[in-house]
Amino acid sequence: MLIDDAVYLGTSTRPEYLALNYANRHGLVTGATGTGKTISLQIMAEGFSRAGVPVFCADIKGDLSGISMKGEPQDFLAARAESIGFDDYDFEPFPTIFWDLYGEQGHPIRTTVTEMGPLLLARMLGLNDTQEGVLNVAFRLADDEGLALLDLKDLRALLIHMDERDKELSTIYGRVSSASIGTIQRALLVLEEQGGDNFFGERALDIADMMRTDADGRGYVSVLAADRLMQAPRLYATFLLWLLSELFEELPEIGNPDKPRLVFFFDEAHLLFDEAPKVLLDKVEQVVKLVRSKGVGVYFVTQNPADIPEEVLAQLGNRVQHALRAYTPREQKAVRAAAETFRANPDFDTVEAITQLGVGEALVSTLEQKGVPSVVGRTLMRPPSSRMAPITPAERDAIIANSPVSGVYDKLVDRDSAFEILKKRAERLAGAAEQAAPRQPNGLPPMPRRSSRETPAEAAFKSLARTMARELGRSLMRGILGSVRRGR
Repeated sequence: MLIDDAVYLGTSTRPEYLALNYANRHGLVTGATGTGKTISLQIMAEGFSRAGVPVFCADIKGDLSGISMKGEPQDFLAARAESIGFDDYDFEPFPTIFWDLYGEQGHPIRTTVTEMGPLLLARMLGLNDTQEGVLNVAFRLADDEGLALLDLKDLRALLIHMDERDKELSTIYGRVSSASIGTIQRALLVLEEQGGDNFFGERALDIADMMRTDADGRGYVSVLAADRLMQAPRLYATFLLWLLSELFEELPEIGNPDKPRLVFFFDEAHLLFDEAPKVLLDKVEQVVKLVRSKGVGVYFVTQNPADIPEEVLAQLGNRVQHALRAYTPREQKAVRAAAETFRANPDFDTVEAITQLGVGEALVSTLEQKGVPSVVGRTLMRPPSSRMAPITPAERDAIIANSPVSGVYDKLVDRDSAFEILKKRAERLAGAAEQAAPRQPNGLPPMPRRSSRETPAEAAFKSLARTMARELGRSLMRGILGSVRRGR
């Protein structure tokens, strides 16, 4: 059943394969919760790894970590293998690298603020068009003045610097309002509270470290620990889009290879498109269209095909559809829409089949010769060869310690950048001003003049003093009037 040029998925009326030379035409794995999407992702990742194709996937619930360990014989697995005629079925682990934005369950992943860019950063921060415009000014100013934006403290320092020069900058770059800068600063604070500051800094991720093969020629499976990350869904979705964009920008064109250079699984894909502005949707569509020629296959994993915009959905040639529930008119419409994306099979009604599929059963259609979709087959998916359960913390620690990137990203590097440069610049200006200030007759420097701009603390103190004075005056007046009334 296992062959060299394709990934075996399962058996319908025939063995169902995903051809490696069409695997970079992208794909879609859909189905309701609990219908077997994660296992389908696992067996596809195993097949690609076995064929020498590196894989990246996010581990939402911790289950995918088991791909790093040899599976254990169980009666139901043996029964499934026998029922589909899978005579080659055996248990084996697959080479795995664990990653984690927080650096807790894997190697840290970092990038710089500059590499993230204003478009994706604005999406991550939830900014409107005006605030995004101010963020674009910040990036342009950093380029013009040689200020490296590496981490969030660099961006914070630059925004403060912009606020101090608002009138000057507004004449050069357009309106820069203090209100917009304040909103961006608050959004950065929220991002830091979600742990997003761990993501920005150096050493930045080298894409080549996710495209490795082991000594036996099997592709490494890069597993991103995402259970905590999913608590910040916008950070999760924007990070994965950034990673996909990096692959698109850094990898050279290779046309149509015999097999992909990397397969990228985008789990919980609906989070990418929820409330996304059109400019971001256009970027996703562009990346999905063009990254194929870089040898990268992108597979979206979500509950319903309707979660994916039609322009992106049209690019996904390989489909695995698990069961959908159709209790309401809206759900019934979604089932019909999902059925229409398949090439019909005269042996069964696709709409009816989608609602009747059991756990571990799926409708499968993949690209065949000349890129034509196969007739959809009602398929019993093959059992995985690796463990179908999370690994223990001790097992994870051992794999991380022996990883090919062990020690490469674990230590944060904090070199001089915008924060340090602006701090030194302010200190030099303060020192020059002190030296240039005239001296008093006694040789002492003059008393510093008060700044025309009050600090918030000064303003609050003055307001309180005025309030107390008014209340005291009213109290005295009431006392005088009372005395007059009593004839004193």
